[in-house]
Amino acid sequence: MKKFFSIVFLSLGLTAFSQQVESLEIILNDKISIRALELYDNKVWYSGTDSKFGFVDLKESTNQKQIKLSEDKLQFRTLAQDKTSFYAINIESPAYFFKIDKKELISQVIFKDTAKTAFYDALHFVKDGYGITFSDPDKNLLMKLALLFPHKKMYELWNPPISNHEKLKLKEGEAAFAASNTNIASYKDILWIATGGKASRIFKQKGLDWKIIETPFIQGESSQGIYSIDFYEDKFGIAVGGDYTRQEANINNIATTFDGGETWQIQASGQNAGYSTCVKIKPGSKGKEIIAVGDRHISYSSDFGKTWKKISDEKGFFVCQWIDSSRVVFAGNNKIAVMKLKF
Repeated sequence: MKKFFSIVFLSLGLTAFSQQVESLEIILNDKISIRALELYDNKVWYSGTDSKFGFVDLKESTNQKQIKLSEDKLQFRTLAQDKTSFYAINIESPAYFFKIDKKELISQVIFKDTAKTAFYDALHFVKDGYGITFSDPDKNLLMKLALLFPHKKMYELWNPPISNHEKLKLKEGEAAFAASNTNIASYKDILWIATGGKASRIFKQKGLDWKIIETPFIQGESSQGIYSIDFYEDKFGIAVGGDYTRQEANINNIATTFDGGETWQIQASGQNAGYSTCVKIKPGSKGKEIIAVGDRHISYSSDFGKTWKKISDEKGFFVCQWIDSSRVVFAGNNKIAVMKLKF
């Protein structure tokens, strides 16, 4: 394992973007692709390719650690946490569900899904402490869900599918993208799951009831649809995505909702930087300020997603997370970086 720390700034063209960006600093260089991040204990935690899992300290970037969750070269695109542990699931079959103790960084496999169709797209913990993940569907086209209740030590519930309710039926060619671990969102007792492909819809759960909501998002091809969603409380939400085979395309690839996901309105069609894999609402902004990242851009909105400004041309980022009201961490192809914004 060979890692490098650098305090040089990435080549983002600070002159062009100086009105918004103060700095963009690499804090990890490694041979890894990262599509899932978590923040804990003033550290950035990540999972990625080659079974790699680790952290970089935000206060002192040279303080970092990396372990391998498996001797096999597994690809991780999910990461979530509760009070005591991290959880990660590799893509492809067999899918191993790992639990990693936060103090000792000791991992264990708590479930194994050997179904040929196993491909877990996202893993998310809701505020009352249970986790939910979903996989690409089986031949019956039912959304394959799994639940975890760590506080009850009910790990045996990692046994999909938990529900075969007909409301969870997907359309032919509809699935989801394991792009940034952000196509699940929640607020209190409400859960949203975004799909893509031949159909791009929102599956909304409130209490025990599920509802499927059509969207005007670009869809119809396996590469198209919603890649990431985020919500502020129970009303305002935003979805981003596009077509990863035509990353410059920017038609019908951003949408917002002001009624909890019941209806969606296209925003900035033809007037944004294109394909995006992750979107995050700025803490404390009530949904007004938003950051989005794609393989070829970082973009910012200050008006609830109606208009967007590209603030960096830096390539190779897939996932992001706000650290606080002025800093965002990005990760992707061989790197993790922290951007400091000025307002």
